[in-house]
Amino acid sequence: MKKILVALFLMLTLVSFSRAEEYAWKGRWISKEAQCRPNTWMAFKKVVQLDQVPASLEARIAVDSRYWMWINGEMVVREGALKRGPAIGDTYYDKVEIAPYLRAGENVITVLVWHFGKSGFSHMNSGTCALLFDAVAPGVEIVSDRSWRGTALATVFTTAEGPEPNYRLPESNIRYDARILPEDWYKSTEGRPFSSVIEMGFAPGQAPMGRLVERPIPQWKDFGLKHYEAVRQSRDTVYCRVPYNCHVAPWLKVDAPEGRVIRIETDHRIVTGAECVRAEYVTKAGVQEFECYGWMNGEEVKYIVPEDVKVLDVQYRETGFDTEFTGRFTCDDDFLNDYWKRAQRTMYVCMRDTYYDCPDRERAQWWGDEVNELNEAFFVFDRKSDLLARKGILELAAWAKPDGVLYAPIPCSNYYKELPLQILASVGWYGFRNYAYYSGDDTVIPLVYDAMHKYLHEVWQVDADGMPIYRTGDWDWPDAGAHQDPVGQLHMWYYLALKAEAAFARHLGKADDVAKCEAMMQRIADKFNTDWWTGAGYKTPGHPDVMDDRVQALAVVAGIVPAERYPAILKVFSEEYHATTYMQRYVLEALCMMGRPDLAQERMHKLYPTVMTPGGTTLWEHWNFDGTNNHAWTGGAVTVMGEYFAGIKPTAPGFKTFEVAPQMGTLKHIDTAIDTASGLIEAVLDRKGKTVSLTLTVPEGVVATVPGATGRKKTFGAGTHRIVIK
Repeated sequence: MKKILVALFLMLTLVSFSRAEEYAWKGRWISKEAQCRPNTWMAFKKVVQLDQVPASLEARIAVDSRYWMWINGEMVVREGALKRGPAIGDTYYDKVEIAPYLRAGENVITVLVWHFGKSGFSHMNSGTCALLFDAVAPGVEIVSDRSWRGTALATVFTTAEGPEPNYRLPESNIRYDARILPEDWYKSTEGRPFSSVIEMGFAPGQAPMGRLVERPIPQWKDFGLKHYEAVRQSRDTVYCRVPYNCHVAPWLKVDAPEGRVIRIETDHRIVTGAECVRAEYVTKAGVQEFECYGWMNGEEVKYIVPEDVKVLDVQYRETGFDTEFTGRFTCDDDFLNDYWKRAQRTMYVCMRDTYYDCPDRERAQWWGDEVNELNEAFFVFDRKSDLLARKGILELAAWAKPDGVLYAPIPCSNYYKELPLQILASVGWYGFRNYAYYSGDDTVIPLVYDAMHKYLHEVWQVDADGMPIYRTGDWDWPDAGAHQDPVGQLHMWYYLALKAEAAFARHLGKADDVAKCEAMMQRIADKFNTDWWTGAGYKTPGHPDVMDDRVQALAVVAGIVPAERYPAILKVFSEEYHATTYMQRYVLEALCMMGRPDLAQERMHKLYPTVMTPGGTTLWEHWNFDGTNNHAWTGGAVTVMGEYFAGIKPTAPGFKTFEVAPQMGTLKHIDTAIDTASGLIEAVLDRKGKTVSLTLTVPEGVVATVPGATGRKKTFGAGTHRIVIK
């Protein structure tokens, strides 16, 4: 039943992103002020009389940037809305079923709106704090208009003193003053401080809020208030440990005099020299409770408390993307188990409105990061996580510049960069193609194909030999680190992008495009294997340095390297270690494709300890504990662990058919599960010598292919099977 519900949710949301709302809005945009500053807060209230409650009443709600909603004193939505940017200038809206919260007679609907009032690396500011509310059913019409009441909360919510978060973040540091509003302010029917609202001078669908697009991902998962794992106090600071790096809203209960300021932050307040978010609470007199409105992340929450404030209790609320941790991988190598768990946790802390590069310094949808992340998600989460990848893919295409250039991070309006090789990876085999193939969502293909095709064939130009000409774009960043052969990397990324386009064109019946892509792929492969093969590896003429292990890896995974050249490539991998945490997964995959999973495991043991802080729960951005310590692109190796060490790989979209061809290397035991669009695949592998005993569980309607003891492939349908592989 759970699998059916997930599939139904996916089906219902697939079409929402590609179109504006198809039926008219009766509500109007309302506000208390025509002009809004950064970090603006407003509250809106409507008292509704109902003769009877309808069986269903779906509210459509839009704001820039966040909202909280109560109905009859009960919280219905905690931190609703998404950061703006389905396309440039457009806004997402939520659909919320509110009938269960209504009653016959008088009802009070209260909506608190937080307007960031500035852009960031994942948000496009509209400059307007306003609410659009629309709930219509037979005999019921609750819509935002002049009948609503509102209040500007400029003295309740202010900006905390001291440095603001760095320019990458649209959020401000929030100071909440508990002395001004009564505790039940969101419950009362009328009266101060609420008064008349204004209707804005633009209609739904018009600027500055733009086109309205239904939220394509679920509301956040709320784990509820929890006690910290450990609490200690040193002088004026209460240090509170959470079990793992996560998105937290700190909560407190204190007995305090009036007007004391409690500062709240995490151990991630400053990351790589950049200020991140924090909060302040101004006390009223007596015993009181408070929960932060903006989330922050880290392994430890800090409450800095004045001397005459008595702390009675501290807790936290974890929230996050609504997906389940259904994937697993355990083996007889404790180090690999630890890496896999950290990769899963890092993935989760880098998911919210978009896939993040990190949840503290930037919260930005850089597409080099997202390529790794969307692949990892297939092995660690349930399929609701596909919705976040789909959202990002459609945004990337929708934000294309008029000349066809694709860039990141988006949504954004205060900074953007085209990183050409990252964008080639994004529209290519490991980006757009793997999403469509692994998820089984082919509906995305016609929505992004034109943007993909234009980028590859109009933005990129070819020379007299028909080879792509290197472009620096806005940021010439093939990868971090030294010894780069960027021209070699370009040609392989371009090859993989053409391979993805050919697959999409074939799906759409575009035979001419297929032929064009395949002809250019052949030219690139020929160039590599004739002019750029040195006998010791691949190197372009303009690259005087040592062999670039990234180029060798991309050539192998692209499938252009003849098997007789594998020994030379393996020698390069034994000597050169230049690929970063971002690109290391391709080296590991190449090693497995050449039949050396033992060397991939050896390389992981050599490199990955430097991104795994002892006792930590997430992965560092770069080798040697550099950058942020929650960067999900570093978890890219989980795909190699699932696809090669365990050997589970789809052979049809959505894993409708799949193969199990394990390459266990030095491992003797693997227990894994992959939650696919076709159901949960489970495999337990035990190796003795050259013989592998496999216990395989195949979902209903799915067919697995496994090499048999004689080397012949055997197929298995639904059920649990015990198989011997030699």
